Amino acid sequence: MPHRYSLDAFFQPASVAVVGASVTPGSVGSILMRNLLQNPFGGVIYPINPKRKAVHGVLCYPSLKDLPEAVDLAVIATPASSVPATIQHCVERGVPAAIVISAGFSELGAEGRALEKQIRDIAAGKMRIVGPNCLGIIHPSSGLNASFAASMAKPGRVALLSQSGAICTSILDWARERNVGFSTFVSVGTMLDVDFADLIDYFGDDPNTRSIVLYMESVGDVKKFVSAARAVARSKHVIVVKAGRHEAGARAAASFGADGLHRRGRLKPNVWPLVAFGAQNRVDQFITRFGFVHGHSKYRLALSRFRASR
Repeated sequence: MPHRYSLDAFFQPASVAVVGASVTPGSVGSILMRNLLQNPFGGVIYPINPKRKAVHGVLCYPSLKDLPEAVDLAVIATPASSVPATIQHCVERGVPAAIVISAGFSELGAEGRALEKQIRDIAAGKMRIVGPNCLGIIHPSSGLNASFAASMAKPGRVALLSQSGAICTSILDWARERNVGFSTFVSVGTMLDVDFADLIDYFGDDPNTRSIVLYMESVGDVKKFVSAARAVARSKHVIVVKAGRHEAGARAAASFGADGLHRRGRLKPNVWPLVAFGAQNRVDQFITRFGFVHGHSKYRLALSRFRASR
């Protein structure tokens, strides 16, 4: 089993529990099971649903407490109100990692924020959480597709980390058409626990990752993020695409880059470190423009006001 405080359990689990597994066609719980079964990761899958004896031909369990072993990763796709209790069950069973697919948290206001606080308090120091309100994780090198995306990513050298599930699926479709591969896809959601800085640190040490691309709507802990980006940029390409179509959005995005990263909005390739920020609509064109997909860019990190057309 991966160490409790490592992120390995998200990407190299030996066992996965799907809480909210379903046989209903088109449901998140059904798609999660289908993706895990169709893309073998070399581990055991445990569907969790108190109303079913089996899901997609796999023996089903009423709850995490009824499993014959503690799993490495729990993927949760149940109503938001049930998630704190599920996280409590994870802690009691020693589950080190969970992906919370469920929506209905801080994006809905005070009630949702209260649920997030409950989850954070229960999990603190005991397990790590990606999400909530996310698409999930795809890790081609291990064969893991713990997401409800429509297809599996091809193996490659780029890690895509996004707060937008729609961006993840759009880039995945674009990449398949152009035979572009990825080392991982992580839909981070609202970043209740695991954030961009944690993932930059993790993939900075990943030998299968050459470049890291972030689609960012909010930065979270700015100091932690800048520290991680600067450190990893010494050895790998990092692109940060900040959501926002207008010049004000571009200025806000660029402000995360710390002093000396830009002057009068012009690219300064001789400045270390440089952070690639863009206010735009098309992430694929941004990636192609700077050549990060195949690792040929002359920048480790770069500042840009590039805005692609629709």
